[in-house]
Amino acid sequence: MDLHLKNKVAIITGASRGIGRSIAQTLSAEGVQLVIAARSGELLDEVVKSCDSEAIPVAIDLRDEDAPQRLINIAVNHFGRIDVLVNNAGATKRGDFLELTEADWKDGFDLKFFGAVRCTRAAWPYLKVNKGSVVNIVGIGGRTGNAEFSIGGSVNAAILNLTKVLADRGIKDGIRVNAINPGSIATDRLQTRLKHLATEKNISIAEAAKEMALKQDIERFGTPEEVAHVVAFLASSAAIVDPDFQTID
Repeated sequence: MDLHLKNKVAIITGASRGIGRSIAQTLSAEGVQLVIAARSGELLDEVVKSCDSEAIPVAIDLRDEDAPQRLINIAVNHFGRIDVLVNNAGATKRGDFLELTEADWKDGFDLKFFGAVRCTRAAWPYLKVNKGSVVNIVGIGGRTGNAEFSIGGSVNAAILNLTKVLADRGIKDGIRVNAINPGSIATDRLQTRLKHLATEKNISIAEAAKEMALKQDIERFGTPEEVAHVVAFLASSAAIVDPDFQTID
């Protein structure tokens, strides 16, 4: 499907694996030029090789306060514009609330929440020029708390609120801001959780997958590609509501 994204420029954080990697590949297939960021330069190089369009890898740690601005500067200096920002970076530590440290909490917010805040703030003037879009990859934990996911749930809830704030602000500047709340997606991170569950209960990984899916009342786990297709839609003009559209009372 041609979403008319050819030659647009997108920045994708957390692009070295999983959902971020799929987003890069999907947007690249639509002709989007990319700046992809993550901490692992080696993994980013592999993503670049899998892309159909030009992709600039930037090995950077978004926990550093000045890193987001440097990332935006690289995109503008190379491509001269920004049309799409996908805030996807940020894995938070799981564990019992009483055992998580101040450093664990700080790390979770520094990378995922403040990384998104700073990247969006730095990219906003360029997105405004091109009537661009921001897509935040958040997570279902931001809506539904879980005893083992206190940091992640809190960070995700904060980003959901931030998304609404930015969406309201974006009306004035012509910038569309949306969030995607993936549930359990078949990534390496999920495989790690399944291995821990299988070891804990002395069952196979296949059995652990069935048990986890059953507990979540789902038939199967989502795929990174499915999330990526939603991102591509939200980044395109297809997601813009026709101003002449009227609902039927």
